[in-house]
Parts: sequence; structure tokens; C-alpha cells
Amino acid sequence: MGRKVKSLAVSNALVRIKQDLDAYVGRTVRLKANQGRKRIMEAEGVLERTYPKVFVVRIDENPRSVKRISYSYADVLTSTVEVSIDECGNETRIGCTG
Repeated sequence: MGRKVKSLAVSNALVRIKQDLDAYVGRTVRLKANQGRKRIMEAEGVLERTYPKVFVVRIDENPRSVKRISYSYADVLTSTVEVSIDECGNETRIGCTG
């Protein structure tokens, strides 16, 4: 029974993260992603789209190059990826409880 409750809690958390990100589609977000072996990627881009299992961020590194990165909501839940939005000088972190 305990495993079922835990699974439901994780599922609810993933749905909540997706709903939070849905509200910011088209807005600029800041990403901080753990890429393993002590490598951290930090970037700023536009939250382009959310899908049932992943979300896509467009990063314009230079005028002739556009890069799209996708992450799962589980990446946000496990803090492998941190997504934050600057709202009127206050930084809001998605998926952060507390």
C-alpha cells in the first residue's frame, strides 16, 4: 500500500510541475542542468512548448544558431534541472516546494 501512495504523490508532483510550466509558455526561463561529472550547464531561453512528458526550451546562442533542449518533468522533480522565472525582480523556481 505504501508504494502505491508514494507513486501517486510522485505522479501528482509531475502534474503540478507541468501545470506550473504551462503558465509560462512563451516566457524567458533560466535553466541550470546537471550534466554529470561535475559539469553544470546554465542557460537562458524561451519556454517554447510543454508536452505530456517533456518541455522544450529554445536557446538563441547567436543570431544564426537556435538550439532547442528538452527535459522531462521528472528532471525538474529530482533537481537534475532547475527552472526559474524572473517575475518583476523576484526569481520563482519551478518545482521547488518550500
